Formats: sequence, C-alpha cells, structure tokens
Amino acid sequence: MRGDYQQLVDEISAALGAPATLEDRDFGLIAFGAHESEDDEVMDPVRTRSILQRRSSAAVRAWFEAFGIARATSPLRIPPDPAAGVFKGRICLPVRHRGVVHGYVWLLDDGHLTDLELGGRGTPADPRMAQAMETAARIGALLADESRAGSELAEVLRELLTSRAAGRTAAAGALRDALRDTLRFTPGTPLTLVAVLPWDTTATDTAPLPSLPGLLAACPLPTVGGGTPDRPDHPDRPGPGAAEPALAALVRLRQTGSPAPAHTAADHLLRSPRAGGAPAAAGRAGTLPTRGAAGIGLATRELTDLPTAWRQALDAARAARAEPRLGPVAEWDALGAYRLLTALPAAPADPAVEPLLAPAHAELARTAEAFLDCAGQAGRTAQQLGIHRQTLYYRLARVEKLTGLDLDEGADRLLLHMALKAARL
Repeated sequence: MRGDYQQLVDEISAALGAPATLEDRDFGLIAFGAHESEDDEVMDPVRTRSILQRRSSAAVRAWFEAFGIARATSPLRIPPDPAAGVFKGRICLPVRHRGVVHGYVWLLDDGHLTDLELGGRGTPADPRMAQAMETAARIGALLADESRAGSELAEVLRELLTSRAAGRTAAAGALRDALRDTLRFTPGTPLTLVAVLPWDTTATDTAPLPSLPGLLAACPLPTVGGGTPDRPDHPDRPGPGAAEPALAALVRLRQTGSPAPAHTAADHLLRSPRAGGAPAAAGRAGTLPTRGAAGIGLATRELTDLPTAWRQALDAARAARAEPRLGPVAEWDALGAYRLLTALPAAPADPAVEPLLAPAHAELARTAEAFLDCAGQAGRTAQQLGIHRQTLYYRLARVEKLTGLDLDEGADRLLLHMALKAARL
C-alpha cells in the first residue's frame, strides 16, 4: 500500500509540475516526490527536516495548523515565512475521506503556481488542481482503509496484552488471524514489543501507525499495570508504571537476534508529539522530570509470549527514563541490575534511606549514588562530580550520619545503592 501512496504523489507532482510531499494528519512523512530544481532554497529547512527525520516538529505543525488546514476542504495557499524556516510558499491539499482529514499533500510554490486557481467557495479550480484533488481523495480513501485495518489490529493486540492467562491463547489466535488476513503475516516470524512511556492518550482516535519497516500494530494503553497483564503471577502487586499511559508497538524482526527494526520504530515514535504524555507530579529527590523513553522486550516467535515481552519492554522504558545512560531507548536484556529493580513491587523507601531522599539532601543522594556507581573508588567519584576528595569524604560522612549506614560494609552499600536506584523508578 505504501507504494500506492508514492505513485499517487508522483501523479500530483506531474500534474502540477511541482514537488509534492504527503504527510499524515500528525505530520509523519509517508511519501515525497523528486526535487529536480537546482535552487538550494527549494529544500528549505522545514522540508529538509521533514524528509530526513520523517516527521515535522511540533512547532512546525502548530505553525501550519494555524492557517486552518485541519478544517479545510479545498486547497489552501500558505505564504513563505523565512523566520519560521519556510523559504518557499506552500499549497496544501487536504487529504480527506468522508469528511475526515487523514493527511496533507504539500506543494512547493516556487513561483509558477502563483496564478493557479485553487477553487473553493464556489470558484472553479484550475483543471490541473481539480485533477490533483481527485488524486488526493484517492489517497484519503487508502489512508482511511489503512486506519480501519490498523484500528482492528490495535484492538486485538490490546486484548492480548490485557487478558489474563486464561484468555491469552484465544487472544493470540485472534491476533494471528488478524495479522495474516491484513498483512499476509507468516506465523513463526520473530516479533517483539516496543513500549513508549508515557504516551498521550487524550486524543480520541487510534494512535497513528507510521510507515516503518516491520511495524505491524500499535495500541495506546490508558492505564499500565494494575497487576494483571504485567505481573500475572502476582495479581496483588502493582505493575510497572501504574496508572500511567503507554503505547505498545508490535514490531516484526528480520531475525531473533537483530532488534534494529524495533530501535527504528522506537526512535520514530519518541519523536511523535504524543510521546512524553502529560507532566507527572513531582516525586522524591533523585527522580527525574517526566520525559519520554522507550523499551524493547526480548524477541519471540510465539504470540502467547507477547505479554511477557510487553512487561519487559515496559520495564526497559521505565529504566531508560530513570537512568539517562540507558536511554532514551533501552533493551530489556541490557538493563543489568534494573532488570531486578523494575520487577520488584512498588514499596515505600527503606526507613534508613528515606531521610536521604528528602529534597533538602538531593546533593548528598547524588554524591552517594555516584560513589557507589564508581565501586567505592574515591578518586573516580571526585573526578566525576568535579569536587575535591575532602569534599567527597565530608559528604559521605554526612550520608552515614543521616542514614545510620556504614559505607565500609558491603551489605549497607548494597542496601543504599538499591534504594537510590529504586527511588528513580
């Protein structure tokens, strides 16, 4: 189907003699026509970024939407604005189907389209523009069909990931049939799940499914955790990211040990305006501000194993958000100690360590964590923190006094290290 989009975009480019670009309604790139001009300004920064990153930024999206493109039913002419990086004017063809906008075709107005009659409000369009709008309507029908198919797959995937163990075999069978019927999917193909956390679920429509190699289905999950799909063996324990929205993306791999398609999907989804969700309430000292992160579960050839891969992907996303060195995209099997920490049930901080987690002692907590990360080597720690050794020793002495722990004792070090890492989650 993606080849059909390219052909239709090329038809519009040929009809109007101008390079065309097709984006979905969330400004994700679907197809673009050839640029034959030798004028460097034709490839202005906005268009270049859209093609290279396969998505326009939130600021660019807001700038264009201010012209009313989401409500338009006929072509719109948009003037250039060098301050916004738009060196050339645009003509926007809304891509609609049955009254719903599914995307936009963008034409660079390099001068020879200035006198083109766009039509609308009772004014007949230039025959070339009328032909282009007919082609845009065909694109809209294709996007609508793809959206319906994606919605069906999303619902089946959601059912599998949120079912209890007793219902998973039936849900897996339904997903297998849906994948086979919609995507000509071959059973036994290696799959994995990507979790993007948090994810904005305030929009009422299904999350957009970008054109990426191997991305089969995606479903937003309004509440992650609750103990059922993520910790089926411990229903009394809250799952990771409890009451926090996430996106689950099902990705087909080329082979079991090659997660490259999952990384591509994760990187792309993190650039979506929905990644990051709503700002979270402030947590304890040592926690990071809410930011988007993604995790990748282990590959599997069995659809019934996908709930486990989903739990792993969620754990990896939580770890990537808590520990910048792991993210913004982390694989579950590369988490190290965070594989254990993310699997533990949510619990209050250890009484000995809790005083150290108070906002007033954030610098002491950071110092203690760096010291333990450096295996207790004072020289490395002082260099990493940019402080004198005597300053380090003074801070560590305050940590010991505050917590009652002895940093010369391995068990106390282990307790403090785990508590500080767990506080980030």
